[in-house]
Amino acid sequence: MPKININLKPPVAVAKEAEKGLRLHHLFKRGGTAVGWARARELKNRQTVSLETIFRMVSYFARHEVDKKGKNFFNKEKPSNGYIAWLLWGGDVGREWAEKIKKQIKGI
Repeated sequence: MPKININLKPPVAVAKEAEKGLRLHHLFKRGGTAVGWARARELKNRQTVSLETIFRMVSYFARHEVDKKGKNFFNKEKPSNGYIAWLLWGGDVGREWAEKIKKQIKGI
């Protein structure tokens, strides 16, 4: 059986989105949960994540896609809690990355 090599270190773009989410959380004193804040720190620091985390990310984004339809999701001056939380999990690039990893795993 061939050795599988999947890089589970978050890409720089994902780290930057998580860092932005943490900045907005601290600035506005809202958005996200303790789990989201921990995930953001992990992503921001580009710590290798587990496969379990990848699947949690995929699930998070699937559940919270609807948040993009909420008021102020894209408002730069007054972002919604949903937008801040979305960024904490790596934003759109985090979603793309997690889904790519999941597809790689499913293809094994």
